[in-house]
Amino acid sequence: VQLVESGGGLVQPGGSLRLTCAASGFTFSNYYISWHRQAPGKGREWVANISNTGGTANYALSVKDRFTISRDNTKNTAYLQMNNLKPDDTADYYCNVYFRTRNYWGPGTQVSVSS
Repeated sequence: VQLVESGGGLVQPGGSLRLTCAASGFTFSNYYISWHRQAPGKGREWVANISNTGGTANYALSVKDRFTISRDNTKNTAYLQMNNLKPDDTADYYCNVYFRTRNYWGPGTQVSVSS
């Protein structure tokens, strides 16, 4: 199983970024995918998840109505569209899959929101 995040960067408050999670090594369309983040000096927190078909998505209250999770099962890829970014969104962002009783994580992509 391999997950690789990309798309992070430095953005001003109010800006947008789209993160990408490229997956391999398992049948992507059979599994929920989630995004998590870890801010400097803090623990990792769940941000959003999406069902295997993409029909159901759930969000943490802190990002609801600003972030949108999606997936393309033909490309084995998940996305996190982040709009109206705030300085508190600054963190390393990770995608995750729970596969055969194990959690798998990518190496993460860094998002910095600052003026």
